[in-house]
Amino acid sequence: MPAASRPTATDPIADVSPEGSTGRPVALTDRRPVVPAERLVAEMVPPPRFSQVSFGTYIPDRTQPSQYEAVQVLEQFATTLGNGNARGNGSAPKRSWFRRSAPAPTGPAGVYLDGGYGVGKTHLLASLWHAAPGPKAFGTFVELTNLVGALGFQQAVQTLSGHTLLCIDEFELDDPGDTVLVSTLLGRLVDNGVKLCATSNTLPEKLGEGRFAAADFLREIQGLSAHFRPMRIDGQDYRHRGLPDAPPPYTDETVDAVAARTPGASLDDFDALLTHLSAVHPSRYGALLDDVTAVCLRGVHQVDDQSTALRLVVLADRMYDRELPITASGLPFDQVFPEDMLRGGYRKKYLRAISRLVALARDSAKA
Repeated sequence: MPAASRPTATDPIADVSPEGSTGRPVALTDRRPVVPAERLVAEMVPPPRFSQVSFGTYIPDRTQPSQYEAVQVLEQFATTLGNGNARGNGSAPKRSWFRRSAPAPTGPAGVYLDGGYGVGKTHLLASLWHAAPGPKAFGTFVELTNLVGALGFQQAVQTLSGHTLLCIDEFELDDPGDTVLVSTLLGRLVDNGVKLCATSNTLPEKLGEGRFAAADFLREIQGLSAHFRPMRIDGQDYRHRGLPDAPPPYTDETVDAVAARTPGASLDDFDALLTHLSAVHPSRYGALLDDVTAVCLRGVHQVDDQSTALRLVVLADRMYDRELPITASGLPFDQVFPEDMLRGGYRKKYLRAISRLVALARDSAKA
């Protein structure tokens, strides 16, 4: 639907008096965070949205038996954790010159949750993390590769080898370099006794398909798949169950007013923010949102450049993690990526971003 045919809302926050003004809101484009490697490691925990979840708080769709099965499999998997790798000093296991190390356990070292958007995969992954004994780590695929970049490969292996469990959310392989890097990393961690659990919208053997010459890296991809027991979770995106489409955009004047009277809100022109993201490493997008309580954007428009679009995907993930409502003018978020991108190799990333941006826009409309 063309943007001009969409209705324009007037005010997402009712009955808020001008006396609630907080002065000039923060601009994300003014921020250039520096994030030390130690913070990247310390922040490898479930995002605030999933800080209190458990298997008991997961509500399976009654029409989807695979969701019930996933809970049972992960609950059982949780009981196996911590038996052979309970080191808490962050160091790799020491080898003995005079005795053979214990034989590696048979079967996959982890569980791989495959399913569409909004079926609760991250909820289940975080529930497993909460149920597991420490030390343990939780991060998105992008955050994991950023950690390796910050620490260096050997230091990342040494640090993560001291963990009982590594949870990887939104597992994707976007280029051959990531394929080899992650395959090698996970192989080393499994050898050191670390258990794995991952979520994705792509089966393990299909990772990388449509984005690069996956056949040239079949050995690495098959090696990744061998670490996991794949488990399909069917269902409809819970963010869309009985809910309307993307809410209509607001006027620039309303966006400005909401930003001015909302404590901790940010206010940016969408185009300027996209330009700024190109100068900030994606590992710092979380820090970019430190102390922000709501995001206000003027002039949302379609993003035609793929590199820019992928940066927006990462920012959308970090905003969603922090449950930041978005008040925006311009184009509705379900139109932010053009059709040719939604048919391309990064289709699943873009659809996830749309789902999350629309959910955050709804949060603003309900406030």
